[in-house]
Order: sequence, then C-alpha cells, then structure tokens
Amino acid sequence: MKRLSKKIKLIRFSLIAIFICLALVASNSIHRQIVTHAQPINQCLTSDCNAQAATLPTPLPSQPLTEQERFVSAVTPKLKVFPQLGTYEYTLLRSYGAAFVNPSNDVKLPPNVLFNSEEETQEFQKQLTLEKVTQTNDCYLQKAAAEALNKARTQQHIPLKSGYGQSDCTRNFATNLRFWHKYANNKTLENVKQGKETAILGLVAPPGASQHLWGLAIDLGVSNPQQRQVLNQNGWFQTVVKDVPHWTYLGIPAEDLPKFGFKSQVVQGISYWLTPL
Repeated sequence: MKRLSKKIKLIRFSLIAIFICLALVASNSIHRQIVTHAQPINQCLTSDCNAQAATLPTPLPSQPLTEQERFVSAVTPKLKVFPQLGTYEYTLLRSYGAAFVNPSNDVKLPPNVLFNSEEETQEFQKQLTLEKVTQTNDCYLQKAAAEALNKARTQQHIPLKSGYGQSDCTRNFATNLRFWHKYANNKTLENVKQGKETAILGLVAPPGASQHLWGLAIDLGVSNPQQRQVLNQNGWFQTVVKDVPHWTYLGIPAEDLPKFGFKSQVVQGISYWLTPL
C-alpha cells in the first residue's frame, strides 16, 4: 500500500509539473503577442515610417488606441511614406487624407498625398478603372465610387453642383491648378506650406493635392437630409470643412468611421467627418 501511495503521489506531482510548464509557455506566447501589437503607432507622427501592417489593429483592453493612432494605423499601409508632423504633406494628409481609409481592393489610392506635375497625375490616372456617373456629361469616377454614387442617385435625386459638368468629377492637374489660381496665388501656397494658412484648404485644394485627382471625390448639389442619408449609406461623406459641395468616397458605413479615428464635427448645420490629425 505504501508503494502504491508513493506511485500515486509521484504521478500527481508529474501532472502538476506538466500543467505548470504548459501554463508558462502559454503565458509567454500571450506576452509576445501583446508586445508585438502594442508597438507604438504614434512614432509615425514624429518621423517617416513605411507601411507595415495591412489591417487596423485590435486595441488591447488595457491599452486602447487613441483616435489619432487608429487613423494612422489605417492609412500608413496605403502611403509610401507617412509624412512627418509639421510638414506640408502632413497638413495635406490632415485636410484631404480621409480617402486613404478606403478598404476596397477595387479602389486605387495614390502612394503620396501630393502630385508634383501633370505627368505624375497622368501616370496615376492611367491605372484607374473609371466608370461614368449616370445622366452626366463626361463625369467619371473610379468604378467603385461611381457605382456607389449611381446607386444613391437611384434612391434620391442628387444633382451635380454644376448640373452635368465634367469638372465636378475626376480632374486633371491643369484643372486643379486653374481652380487654385481662381481663389488663391503663389503667396498663399507658400503660407500653406509654412503652416501659416489653412482656411483656404476648405475652399480649394493646392495644386496636385485635390481628391478629385484620385477619382474619389465629386461636387454635388445636396440640399436636404434625405440626400445626405442615402449618400452616407453608400459610403459617401463630407470630409473637408466648409467645402459644402465636396463629397469623398470612403466606402465604409457611417457607424464604422469612429473605428478609423474619424471625428464628427457639425459646422453650420452640416456634419463633416474629419481626420484626427
């Protein structure tokens, strides 16, 4: 009986030891995962960083991501280089970078927030699959954006700002430049680059910076809540404060926008979804 009792105690001790070892291995594995996912995202806000992850990380219960970190995490994989805080490119990303959260594989995004010439713009636009907005004259958008807008327009009458004009939709570099010189000049541009002027960005985009160059923006004549609601339901939102006609195709539901760090701001009765930069 004593020998049997000793064997039982030995077996019990062995099982406990095995259990502890397994628990320690699991604990180390979880710790490694936490360390991996908790790497600071806001390093992109102070220095250049290249795209690393293709998905929005899941916030840890003990370390929830801030709005800014969620947005940076979502757009960094889409950019060739994330612009440094305080630079002209950072200002442009803050004002016009909303479209970079678009999750669709059918949507083509530029590698940077700024095209420096007509040639760069054309090179990008050659890669786009465009589709005509119904009942318009030569108004084209990226296919996914056009399909979503056309669907919304079957549910509500939503006119273009100019009626049926081409300039409301995808633009070339020259058109972007023409609009800039209509409202601003080279001195204004220098002030924007130096961070001294930002109000102008709600009226017109600097040369090479317009979302219209990407085929993901359109100017609409929206006048009632029903039109806004159906546009939101189809992934279209107002993302540039005080640019009332301007709509951006984000391709995600309104209820998911906070997950990407977007902040809702009401200005003169209009709800804009803004980047948290």
